Amino acid sequence: MEDTELIENEAQREAETAQDSHALYEIKMKFLGRTGKVTALLKNMREIEADKRPAFGKRVNDLRESLERKFALLEEKLKKRELERRLAAEEIDVTVPGRRFKPGALHPVTRVRDKLVDLFAGIGFEVFEGPEIEDQYYNFTALNTPEDHPARDMQDTFYLSNGFLLRTQTSAGQIRVMESRKPPIKIVSPGRVFRSDDDATHSPMFHQMEGLVVDRGITLCDLSGMLDEFARAMFTKETKTRLRPSYFPFTEPSVEVDVSCFSCGGKGCPLCKGTGWIEVLGAGMVNRKVLKNCGIDPDEYSGFAFGLGLERIAMLKYGINNIKLLTENDVRFLAQFKD
Repeated sequence: MEDTELIENEAQREAETAQDSHALYEIKMKFLGRTGKVTALLKNMREIEADKRPAFGKRVNDLRESLERKFALLEEKLKKRELERRLAAEEIDVTVPGRRFKPGALHPVTRVRDKLVDLFAGIGFEVFEGPEIEDQYYNFTALNTPEDHPARDMQDTFYLSNGFLLRTQTSAGQIRVMESRKPPIKIVSPGRVFRSDDDATHSPMFHQMEGLVVDRGITLCDLSGMLDEFARAMFTKETKTRLRPSYFPFTEPSVEVDVSCFSCGGKGCPLCKGTGWIEVLGAGMVNRKVLKNCGIDPDEYSGFAFGLGLERIAMLKYGINNIKLLTENDVRFLAQFKD
């Protein structure tokens, strides 16, 4: 009997300290739960003398009912208080002037991508999007990249398990297209690529667009004419292009493509470093070995390919001097690129 009085007093003291309904529930379970103190009293009935058990049992049941009533009353008060607090916190003053929502703006890389897709789709190109996880065959071997080429090194490429890697170029997509289709082929392949490189003008993740044309009688003149259309549409109508000899494993001959500076008109300025020309992309005629790798007869068909970095075009077009600005998600930066 003394135990029941002690438990009743203890339960009442602890219940009064509860600050919310959750804390009260924990206290309730401590005394009335399956392993609670009141329940434990009933489990010890066999240790009490037989003639005293009825009185003790009645006392424990009365204690249980009493505590349940007290907990119920306290729970009702606490829930009412919690509701009042929540309503006060969620109160809305309908007389306060509303906040004006500013219209969003497309990211500069998205703007460049959309403009290029519209341009090339308008002259008959299809859009192909290859997988971002490639194997070494599509990313290197089929593109005539030697086994000892620096691009294959682990410090330049993000390798995954079992020979897979994060693609380093969208050029891998041209192999998949040439394997699955017969010429004529005319595609652009935009997408994300990944390289282990990070500074003011390079990012470990960036975007490229690969272009590929394969058909009978394709020459370097066709490539040059298409690049002229690209330069005039992307920059200004007066922009010109020039081709400089270069080297890429998957094209032969290969060229670096420059555009006349659209800022100074070719006179020389800080943007073009006084030369009047700006390098924008790499291109060339598809290497005969690459055509053979894809089952296309290089004696019957020829083609050209080009690859450009969307971030580079965006930085040049909009005067952005740090590539990291493109990934910081600063709305003040993005708001500058509205139509």
